[in-house]
Amino acid sequence: MSEKVDLLSVGEPSGGEERRSRETQDLERCRPLKVFHELHSETITECSQIPNTNRMVTVSWDKMMVSTDLETGQTLWRRKQAGLLTSCSSSSDGRLLVCASDPQNCVSICEAASGQTLHLLTDHHRSTITRCRFDPRTQRVVTVSADRGIKLWDLLAQKTTVSINSNHGNVVSNCCFTSSGYFLCTASWDKSLKLWDLQTGGFRSQGGTTLQRGHEGIVSSCCFSADATLLVSGSYDSTVALWDTCSSSRTLGPEGHSDWVTDVSITADRKLVASASKDTSVRLWNIDKEIPEVMKSRRTDGLQTCEECTKSLPPSRLQTSETPTRCFSCRPVLSSTNRPQPPPLM
Repeated sequence: MSEKVDLLSVGEPSGGEERRSRETQDLERCRPLKVFHELHSETITECSQIPNTNRMVTVSWDKMMVSTDLETGQTLWRRKQAGLLTSCSSSSDGRLLVCASDPQNCVSICEAASGQTLHLLTDHHRSTITRCRFDPRTQRVVTVSADRGIKLWDLLAQKTTVSINSNHGNVVSNCCFTSSGYFLCTASWDKSLKLWDLQTGGFRSQGGTTLQRGHEGIVSSCCFSADATLLVSGSYDSTVALWDTCSSSRTLGPEGHSDWVTDVSITADRKLVASASKDTSVRLWNIDKEIPEVMKSRRTDGLQTCEECTKSLPPSRLQTSETPTRCFSCRPVLSSTNRPQPPPLM
């Protein structure tokens, strides 16, 4: 979701009446500010607003990546890629773009200004790449795939530095970073989500923390709040779920969509959640009042709490002297000299 709450970039769901457009919505007046027609000749799979600019990029099954000026509607450039494009993302500084293509399982890292390819990673996964994202510091690109793997490609070293077998029971459909970049969430067709501690490398010994019993269908999307205390997920069971990341527990489950929830987002102030659905609607959920009450009641359930902020901590699987006593929002940042090195490639 845009930092400005009154702007939201949305697309129509796939189907026979898809108009292959992207609309910028004025949430107060509930009307399109601009409609961008005929950007592509096939289904648009993802769009990304480029930070610090008035531009967006869209990718499609027509193999084209297109940059558009949001004010004038002018197409700034069009670049043809190797295959059907499944995902795209822009770096936090607005300088770089990444896109994934199928069936070659390629990742292209490009200049945002021109679309020129800087790095082309061929056969990056064994199967379709479902999502690609830059970390918040524009140091790494994460990709997740139908092969159930997670890979982090280092922009400085220009190689894959972390490769993880997610142990998801099915396709990994989506992923997102916390604003610090130290934690990653993955969503899967196996109806679960997993949290990965990239800061300490805890996943090497304990794997990811599984969030389950939140959905009864494929989990399609996930998004952290700016302070990383909440996680929002959407599912093909037509529901949205909100999770307390400290206790790894579901706090709310807004219902109202009549078909697949395909994407979710949350405002920086944690007051509004947006969800897009195959039922042709985008819904805004006001969680400003509900979340504090839910969190207050959950602090009385006997769970261990963070020594800094008193929020609930998840039960640890390994009760040792290394067991954290602070939630990950309150843990100190490791210096580069003390930060664990990534494991060898698998």
